[in-house]
Amino acid sequence: MGPALGDEASFVRSRSLWLDQVFADGDTLAPRPSLEADTEVDVVVVGAGLTGLWTAYYLTERDPGLSVLVLEAHVAGFGASGRNGGWCSALLPTSAETIAAEHGAPAARAMRAAMRATVRAVGEVAAREGIDCDFRLGGTLTLARSAPQLARARTEAAAALAWGDEVELLSATQARERTEATHVLGATFTPHCARLHPGRLVRGLARVVEERGVRIAERSRVVALAPRRVEVEVGAAGAPQRFTVRARHVVRATEAWTARLPGARRALAPVYSLMVATEPLPAPVLEQIGLARGETFTDHRHLIIYGQRTADDRLAFGGRGAPYHFASRVEATFDRSPRVFSALRATLLGMFPVLEGVRFTHAWGGPLGIARDWHASVGLDADGLAWAGGYVGDGLATTNLAGRTLADLLTGTDSELVHLPWVGHRSPRWEPEPLRWLGINAGLRLAVAADAEERLTGRGSVLARALTTLTGG
Repeated sequence: MGPALGDEASFVRSRSLWLDQVFADGDTLAPRPSLEADTEVDVVVVGAGLTGLWTAYYLTERDPGLSVLVLEAHVAGFGASGRNGGWCSALLPTSAETIAAEHGAPAARAMRAAMRATVRAVGEVAAREGIDCDFRLGGTLTLARSAPQLARARTEAAAALAWGDEVELLSATQARERTEATHVLGATFTPHCARLHPGRLVRGLARVVEERGVRIAERSRVVALAPRRVEVEVGAAGAPQRFTVRARHVVRATEAWTARLPGARRALAPVYSLMVATEPLPAPVLEQIGLARGETFTDHRHLIIYGQRTADDRLAFGGRGAPYHFASRVEATFDRSPRVFSALRATLLGMFPVLEGVRFTHAWGGPLGIARDWHASVGLDADGLAWAGGYVGDGLATTNLAGRTLADLLTGTDSELVHLPWVGHRSPRWEPEPLRWLGINAGLRLAVAADAEERLTGRGSVLARALTTLTGG
């Protein structure tokens, strides 16, 4: 069940810069009351991250008379929703080309339009509900720092037009007007991303749904999930109490933690992404770094990196590189890897040498959920069991679209959202172990090797073709 009650706030705030700052804001992070008895409601949502909370929020809009219960094993925002990079973007793990190949070009364009609109929808709700989450629509700057990266930048900018996405190809001079990173040959820029503080968003959203009459039961771990029925354990692991929740609809909103549910270990693979953050930076350093318009930033390498200049003028920077753990294990000890943290700090210093001597104050991580075909999905079965997830780290905006879509599905609302191509998508199950462990970690090594190959040859990576096949791109 995690730490003892008295240690919960310390444990939760240590999960990320964002949750540490939420605590500093005055949010005690104390757990809400646990489930105390067998319960019957209209809708039970498993998981008090952004998927679950957005679902609850929009359900109260569609039908204020519904009784909605949200169950959470720790506290609201404990998972990826309180630990991510703070990119509220129109990114999806599945390309428009892949969606078009399966559903047709109009469906792919509709999906892309929905994602672009979702970025602004998050900001609009935050403003309307008084959630001060530092939302700033500054776009994303993706740097090209080698010849192969510049070639990918050109290809991305040209391909975006077909799907209605705005991706501008910047010259080296134009890119350097936004940031003085090293080795910049050009960049792409898209306006479809907002920088925000994910901890303040998820904790604020939890407050709002409670004010709307939704009950959030924390420290209430779901141990079995089935149509119209959820089994919950509360209390010490050695002698827990067990309660049953019956509901017309059950919503699975557990993302990487889905692997812990009985029978779901191969549904989504939990893969770790880690982050570091600097202290607030002085004005002379910030002047050289730039990013003054609230841009999130990355580059066109194969191993994913992501960063933002925060509202309090830190750099928060993350990336992949941590291994997948055998049998889809999710453990608190996996949130930290000195080797990966060191690599992230070195990468950031390589991009911005002006950071030499700057103190890094926070380092954290957590798992994200990956479907076998890298295809996020949302849906409702005829038996009343609903789900959403498989965001592959692109969930900060996608969770909002998922919540709106689930609310429409659960209330029988025939909207444009319920006809989007990700609705009802069924991803294949991951391979059994040890094939799953071998395949996922091989993909990680391929990404690292592809970047190394390009540094050595100055040409596009041959290994990257194998990586694209493995990730379904």
